[in-house]
Amino acid sequence: MRRTARLLTGTALAVAVAALAAAPVYGEDTGSLEVFPSSVVPGAEVTVNTAACGSDGTASGDADAVGGGSFTLAASAHEHDAIGQFQVPPSAQPGTYEIVATCSHGRRVTGDLLVTLAAAREQVQPRGHVDTGVGGALGPDPVQTAAGVAALAVAAAGGTWLLHRRARGDGI
Repeated sequence: MRRTARLLTGTALAVAVAALAAAPVYGEDTGSLEVFPSSVVPGAEVTVNTAACGSDGTASGDADAVGGGSFTLAASAHEHDAIGQFQVPPSAQPGTYEIVATCSHGRRVTGDLLVTLAAAREQVQPRGHVDTGVGGALGPDPVQTAAGVAALAVAAAGGTWLLHRRARGDGI
């Protein structure tokens, strides 16, 4: 029994150490270039940012792959990110393009930009009434709603009266 417990404890400890060694440390820089929006149509403006350049956070960007030319990334107050913008030319062809930024200390980071011909559909918020067949307080028929409220009131009053009689000892 004791040997099994030691074996299980040792196995659990080994798994925990392996998990900690494999897990990334929070706050560790991944060294990537974030592209927003990541999918655009020709003629759109794109913002890029990275934390790879450190607290002084300046970099030169290169969007030549998509025809956007060079741009500058400047330090910002947001988590020591370097942020820059460029415009995708109206003549850009659909495809995935690599956008590059080189930090002032020489570190190079990349991100992908997807150019499509169709604009990304904006998310539409739902509106109106959903017909589920269950009904509801805000349903389309106010007469049925009033009848339902009245039935609930009668049931509550009757239940209260029966509980009161039972508490007094009158029986049901």
